[in-house]
Amino acid sequence: MIELKNISKTFKVVKRDAGLKAAVKTFFKREYTEVHALQDVSFTIGDGEMVGYIGPNGAGKSSTIKIMSGVLTPDSGECIINGRTPWRNRTAHVQEIGVVFGQRSQLWWDVPVIDSFELIRDIYRVADADYQKNLRALTELLDIGEIVKTPARQLSLGQRMRCEIAASLLHNPKILFLDEPTIGLDAVSKIAVRDFVKTINRENGTTVILTTHDMQDIEALTERILLIGKGKILLDGSLEELKSRKSTHRTLTVDYSGSALPALERMEIVKDLDGHAQIRLNTDDISVAQAISRISAQVDVKDISVEGESIDDLVVSLYKEFAI
Repeated sequence: MIELKNISKTFKVVKRDAGLKAAVKTFFKREYTEVHALQDVSFTIGDGEMVGYIGPNGAGKSSTIKIMSGVLTPDSGECIINGRTPWRNRTAHVQEIGVVFGQRSQLWWDVPVIDSFELIRDIYRVADADYQKNLRALTELLDIGEIVKTPARQLSLGQRMRCEIAASLLHNPKILFLDEPTIGLDAVSKIAVRDFVKTINRENGTTVILTTHDMQDIEALTERILLIGKGKILLDGSLEELKSRKSTHRTLTVDYSGSALPALERMEIVKDLDGHAQIRLNTDDISVAQAISRISAQVDVKDISVEGESIDDLVVSLYKEFAI
């Protein structure tokens, strides 16, 4: 169980103008500005949940992850994870968590990955039998059997990220924090990472907190979304609730007999070429059933499909609604 109550964190950042004169001035007198990274952040995450933690750059996502992993101490508020306060009980706490920062590495750069794994085993004091069992399972699920013999610096980004995830799970943690785990990955590597995360959640009951700007990751992995902006939690709900709350636009793709569609009331013809058209409508103005009926009355429809707004469009609309 993860429980945050009124967590706040403020950073002091040095301010100065451009130029050598301004740089010299800061040696004698520095001006600071306060950045409120987190303001009264509160939420609860149950065991075995997979939660998407989303928001624009600078919203406070990474600061929250660092507090929950014990790296940062908040200015005020409470954070209790499995009965412990992360920054006060770090040794015991880190035994039960795994953390992957997409832009930072926990692998030693110049040695084979397997050597890094063995050092991580010693740091976490994992019993040899448990280590071998976990290593076999992880190398199979992530397809890194040969990769682990290669120094980290010689791996592609996708290969390294799979090894990073394996490294974070060698001690069989109960909670996995994933901060931009698929950043820069190709489609094949992204699918492999997503499938693996779903597998460990299903088979081991691992709690997963995912921060990412890739909304396909959110849609593929999570059922619940926490939206943070300007250091505050703005929305906490399921992905389906979000879709039903925001998704009023539909796109109809129509194949028909004829050369061109006539004008359609309360519908926007986005594209119409050689019997293939895309039509956009707002369900607040006209229902999908009514739209199909009107189109069918005008032309001979061969095929028709209906699509809702993409998850990216939904999230952009949320950012606009909350002005973040």
